[in-house]
Amino acid sequence: MEKNTQTPEDKLHYYSSAIRRDMGNLLKWLILAAIVGYVAGAFSTLFSFVLKAVTSYRKANQWIFYLLPLSGLCIVFLYDKLGKDDGGTNQVLSTVRSQDDVPWLSGPLIFVSTALTHLTGGSAGREGAAIQLGGSIANLLGRWIHLDEEDRHVIVMCGMSAAFSALFGTPMAAAVFSMEVVSVGVMYYTALMPCMIASLIASRFAAGMGVTPESFHVVNIPAFNLETGLKMGVAALGCAVISIVFCIILNETARLYGKFFPNKYIRVVAGAALVIVITLLLGTTDYMGAGAELIEKAVETGETDYMAFFWKMILTALTMRAGFRGGEIVPSFCVGATFGCMAGQIVGLSPSLCAACGMAAVFCGVTNCPITSILIAFEMFGFKGVSFYLIAVSISYAASGYYGLYKDQTIVYSKYKAKYINKHTKM
Repeated sequence: MEKNTQTPEDKLHYYSSAIRRDMGNLLKWLILAAIVGYVAGAFSTLFSFVLKAVTSYRKANQWIFYLLPLSGLCIVFLYDKLGKDDGGTNQVLSTVRSQDDVPWLSGPLIFVSTALTHLTGGSAGREGAAIQLGGSIANLLGRWIHLDEEDRHVIVMCGMSAAFSALFGTPMAAAVFSMEVVSVGVMYYTALMPCMIASLIASRFAAGMGVTPESFHVVNIPAFNLETGLKMGVAALGCAVISIVFCIILNETARLYGKFFPNKYIRVVAGAALVIVITLLLGTTDYMGAGAELIEKAVETGETDYMAFFWKMILTALTMRAGFRGGEIVPSFCVGATFGCMAGQIVGLSPSLCAACGMAAVFCGVTNCPITSILIAFEMFGFKGVSFYLIAVSISYAASGYYGLYKDQTIVYSKYKAKYINKHTKM
C-alpha cells in the first residue's frame, strides 16, 4: 500500500490555493455581472423608453400604420446591408452552446428595427430584441476584456438575463430563462450567480429610471379542490394545443412566404399589406404591437373576444415571418391570456385566473421553459394562485411536445422518460 507522503504544510497549501481560486472566481463574476447588469440595464431602459414613445406616437397618429410597408422595406434593407450574418435570437442561443458568435451590430440593428415595427403597428413583441440586445452587448464586453470562450458563454447569458429583467421587471424569471432556454433538460448552473446578480441590478436600475415592472391583479381566485383543479387541467391542455398551433402557424407562414414571395423586399411589402387589410377588416388596433392591452383586459377584468387569440397568432405570424423584427414571446403571452380567459368562461372557472394561467402555460409551451414560466406567474400575478399556476405550466410542458419558437433550441432529454435524445425543436 502506497503511503500518503503529503505533509501538513502541503495540505494547507492545497486547501488555501483552492479557496483563493474559488474566491477569485466569485469576485470576478460579481464584478462582471454588475458591469453587465448596469450596461445592459441602461441600454434596455433606453430601449423601453423608445418603444413607449413610438407606441404613444402611433396611437396618437394612426395614419402612420399605413407606412408599415415602408418600415418593412427599411428593416429588410438594413439587414441586407449590415446584418447578413445576423441570426437573431437563434444565434444568441447557439453562442451559448459554443457554436456561433453574436455580431456586435446585432444590438443596434434589433434596436432600430423593433422600434420601426412598433412605430408602424406591426404585431410583434420586444423580448426577442431584448435577448439579442443583451447578448450582443455582453458578448462585446467579453471580447473587450479578453474573456476565454467558456466565460464568454456565461457573460452572454448574463446579458440576456439583464436585458429581459430590465424590460419586464421579473428578475427571478429572467435569470433562469437564459439558463433554461438553450437546452431543454439541462440547466447551465455555472451561470446562476452571475445571471441572478446581473438580472437584479438591471431590474433595479430600470425601475429607478421609471420603467414599471409588468404585474397584473388576478381577481376571483377560487379555492383549490378536485373540481377546480380538473377544470384548470382542461384549460391547460387547451393551452398546450394552442402553443403547438402557434408554432405551426409561424412555421407554415414562413414556408408560404418563401414559396410565393422569394424576394425578401416583395415579401415584407406583401406581409405588411396583409396585416393592414386584416386589421382594417377587424376594425380594431388592439392587435398592433405586443398586445399589452388585450393581456390587461383578460387578466384584470376576465373579458376577451372569443377570436382574439386566433387573430393575434395570425397577425404575429404575418408580421414576424415577413421580415419585421421584435419577438414572439409577448405575443404568446397575449395569445395565452386571451385563450385562457375564453377557456375559463367555457369550463366555468375564473376567467381572470385562467387568463393568468394561460399566459404562463402558452409561454411554457412555445419556449419549453417550465421553471421560467412558473417564476413569471409568481412575479407577475403573485403567489395566491400557486396551485393553479403549477398545474397549468406542468400540463402544458408535458402536452406541448417538441415544438418551439427557436429552431436552435435543443431538446437534450425527453419530456416523457429519462432518455437522452438531443434533437432540435420542431420549427
